[in-house]
Amino acid sequence: MAHQPSVTRTTPAPHPPGNPPSPAGLPALQKATAGLQPPFAVVDLGALRVNAAQMTRRAGGKPIRLASKSLRCRALIGDTLRLPGFTGILAFTLPEALWLAEEHDDILVGYPTADTDALGRLGADERLAARVTLMIDSPEHLDLVTAAIGPTGPPVRVCLDLDASLRLAGGRLHLGMRRSPLHSPRQARDLALAVTARRRLRLVGAMSYEGQIAGIADDRPGSRAGRTAVRLMQKLSTRELRERRAAAVRAVRSVAPLEFVNGGGTGSLENTSAEPAVTELGAGSGLYAPTLFDHYRGFSPRPAAHFVLSVVRRPGPRHATVLGGGWIASGAPGADRLPVPVWPTGLRLLPQEGAGEVQTPLTGEGATGLRAGDRVWFRHAKAGELCERVNELHLVDGDRIVDVAPTYRGEGRAFL
Repeated sequence: MAHQPSVTRTTPAPHPPGNPPSPAGLPALQKATAGLQPPFAVVDLGALRVNAAQMTRRAGGKPIRLASKSLRCRALIGDTLRLPGFTGILAFTLPEALWLAEEHDDILVGYPTADTDALGRLGADERLAARVTLMIDSPEHLDLVTAAIGPTGPPVRVCLDLDASLRLAGGRLHLGMRRSPLHSPRQARDLALAVTARRRLRLVGAMSYEGQIAGIADDRPGSRAGRTAVRLMQKLSTRELRERRAAAVRAVRSVAPLEFVNGGGTGSLENTSAEPAVTELGAGSGLYAPTLFDHYRGFSPRPAAHFVLSVVRRPGPRHATVLGGGWIASGAPGADRLPVPVWPTGLRLLPQEGAGEVQTPLTGEGATGLRAGDRVWFRHAKAGELCERVNELHLVDGDRIVDVAPTYRGEGRAFL
């Protein structure tokens, strides 16, 4: 494994909430990376440290389980877990969890798996079975898991995924992620009973992710009415989920003791940490601070992850074209999934072209001074998805590169 850089444990003051972050730190990053050839990706360790400290303060003393998909870099995962307030990993696939379990001993797979080969490995290895916890939400998962792991071997740890969505009008209106079918406390208890009836399975935890609270910015540009509607929905959902999650946890604990109850996300750390039923939080995107986290009232992280492309064309006096750039984020298609050019300032994408696979034309006042060979700095809309495009991250502290860390892709690992 590549050398893991040291992340200094400092807690500078966070960027004031309520304002989108500025590119004020980019000149230093530009100086540090002047000798690199685009395309390349950069992580500002100073900004990452600020964001980590901000997240732990917002967590109110409860541990944060680090979402590995938000970083997708083993060196940074390891360094973050050495910071105060971060404990355990929230993985996104079972093969990834088995790989990370070579070095880490507390990994929760955040999503159910149908990978029978990986399940067979887990069920046959006592060390892996003690380190990795599976996610389930139905008897169908129990059948699949038990068939794959076989009748003999070490106990396999499982966690129930509780649905956190807000359902109104008798269920006709659904607000939130469509994840688990376990919505009511009774449904959670019934599945807990089904788990305990399986000899090789051990129920150790419960989880729920409130995407309609954590994943939707409450201060987005646009109409005032739209922002008001989002805030009202989130207030109502927070109140409803607090009561239902507590009841579901009580129902499950009546069947089996739980080691942990996981909840939350970067956007809802304060709300979720205030729930007595929740013992730990899940988050990670706030460390890189992609553009989807620019418009929350309660916090404003510093952009820590960037990628850089070269100008290769000048189609006109107010246009400059960079090579590549179509690094679109997942989710519902929209302008908020596009990368954002942030340096030089005064650049924007063309609505009719957006960010292209092989070239991205830019316009605006910042384009007039660009020439072939110049560089444009971008921010991705989501966190770890940036790492699917590059083999390594250049880690910058101040105005110098202190290390180069391989991404999952750079280590030959593509899990999804």
